[in-house]
Amino acid sequence: MGNEEKGYATSMQLWPAELEAMRPEARAVVDAGMEFVSALFGGDTPMPSDPIERAKVARQAFSATYAPVPEAQVRNFNGVECRVFVPEGKAEAVYVHFHGGGMVIGAPEMSDGANLDLAKRFNVAVVSVNYRKAPEYPFPAGPDDGIAVMQWLLENSQSEFGADTFFLGGESAGGYMAAAVALRIRDDLKAIQKVRGLVLTYGVHDWGHSPSQRGDRITNAADMLDPEGMRFYADCYLPTMSTEERRAPHVSPLFASLENLPPSFLSVGSADHLLDDTLMLAPRLAAAGNDVELFVAPEMPHGFQAFPCAITTAWQQSLDSWLTRQLRK
Repeated sequence: MGNEEKGYATSMQLWPAELEAMRPEARAVVDAGMEFVSALFGGDTPMPSDPIERAKVARQAFSATYAPVPEAQVRNFNGVECRVFVPEGKAEAVYVHFHGGGMVIGAPEMSDGANLDLAKRFNVAVVSVNYRKAPEYPFPAGPDDGIAVMQWLLENSQSEFGADTFFLGGESAGGYMAAAVALRIRDDLKAIQKVRGLVLTYGVHDWGHSPSQRGDRITNAADMLDPEGMRFYADCYLPTMSTEERRAPHVSPLFASLENLPPSFLSVGSADHLLDDTLMLAPRLAAAGNDVELFVAPEMPHGFQAFPCAITTAWQQSLDSWLTRQLRK
């Protein structure tokens, strides 16, 4: 008797029929908005060959995405500037957020609206870390800043915010930062029991370039990212490392030991050049015995929150439900 007859085999579906039915609308929304989003990354503007000068040009273009809000407090924790949002009264937890941008561009201000909403709706304090970026500050400057902030919070968050447990989360490079810092909390600080959950949104988990990063994708649909851009980010962040060295466990979370990590909510779009990073990390986390929830958004590109449609609404509802469950535990 084969495994199928015994009932061992399972049918693997990356998204349910409900999301499949939403694909036509998602495709139309992405097609209509991609030209505007592309301009935020410099569009067809020629880029300088010098990495630092190119980074400056890209940062200037991307700064159009920032929408700072007056409720943000600018604080300094262990020498690292952070933007802080506090709820009314005692916080139920502290959500440590890392912004995206390939470890080269971006800033906490780009997520002010989402972080303020998170603090209000879930009664959590949000600390968004302004970590150092490459090429001026290559690896391990960013994760070092993240762990420095966590050291301060582990010692002071109870008196500061009324909570001493944490969520770590971020988008793109911020998803990488959340995973990398969580591993160091486990291995270096021996405090992973204080982390209640990880929110890893289309993170970079293989700095040696997964197949989708290299352009070997399941679709040719438009995306914010492209292979050349991914090479630029990796070369800025890890300038002296070979491909094999970039896949060392302390550099790329996909290759790390993944046991004894908190529950994780991973999400990615099927048109994202970082699709494979999430599709490889999620089952490895699960195989290591961790609680994992995976949301794959059909038709959606990198940065899918920028494209409001039924699929992004479903993603937000799934994430909200997951956060609610973790906070009730």
